[in-house]
Amino acid sequence: MNALPLLGAAMAVSELETLQDFILSENRDLELQDFCVTGALDADWKPTADHARSLLAGYTGRLGIHGPFWGLTVASADAEIRKVVTRRMLQGLEVCEYLGATQMVIHSPYSTWDYNNLDNAPDGSAYQMILDYTHQTLDATVKRAEEIGVTMVVENIADKDPDIRRILVETFASKAMAVSIDTGHAHYAHGSTGAPPVDYYVRRAGNTLQHIHLQDADGYADRHWSIGEGNICWHGVFRALGELTSQPRLILELRDKSGILPSAKWLEENGLAR
Repeated sequence: MNALPLLGAAMAVSELETLQDFILSENRDLELQDFCVTGALDADWKPTADHARSLLAGYTGRLGIHGPFWGLTVASADAEIRKVVTRRMLQGLEVCEYLGATQMVIHSPYSTWDYNNLDNAPDGSAYQMILDYTHQTLDATVKRAEEIGVTMVVENIADKDPDIRRILVETFASKAMAVSIDTGHAHYAHGSTGAPPVDYYVRRAGNTLQHIHLQDADGYADRHWSIGEGNICWHGVFRALGELTSQPRLILELRDKSGILPSAKWLEENGLAR
């Protein structure tokens, strides 16, 4: 039995047509990304979902989607904006239920500005404000996710603090909320804002980590390069992942999907994943 962890990948349904064998041959984790495109949830998304279901006939792997995020924040101070975001998140869960997906990626509300400014309020009220707004946005969504067996995983975007998303997730005390890490986002924060390295993000998430976007980068921008093209310390990342028991989905999220197979080969040749 191969002891290396099994890789999955993120892609659109049209790209699944080409990578179907890669996913189905070992029932790899799959994240569909059609439903976070601007306007997708206001159009008829069911034909795309039906096509995905036909391509995944017999599939027994773990299926997820990337939830809506363009122009949205889960911690808006504006009550009307929060209503819009709640509606979008519930629409994403509708897609999950239709597809039988069990995970939906959502974005962190935190930024580098927050890291430098939240402690300006000496009583901790700035921290609590973000938590309160996030709960007002997501409480109904979390309840619905619990009902349909979906876990929403909160991905770092501009998070400099590797703990802050875990703390937010823990305030929900729900199996429907967990942590996601994007390796390229974490590496950008490390290289450009002085955040800890990627493996520290993994260790600080601990077993709240249930999803990881694997992409290589240079520490300057959000590259989504093939694995091995940037300078992330992959041996350290997978060493930290190996300490967990939560079995996070290891999702290759590359800008150029032709890099998925070479990335899997690179990781396997380096004894890290397959």
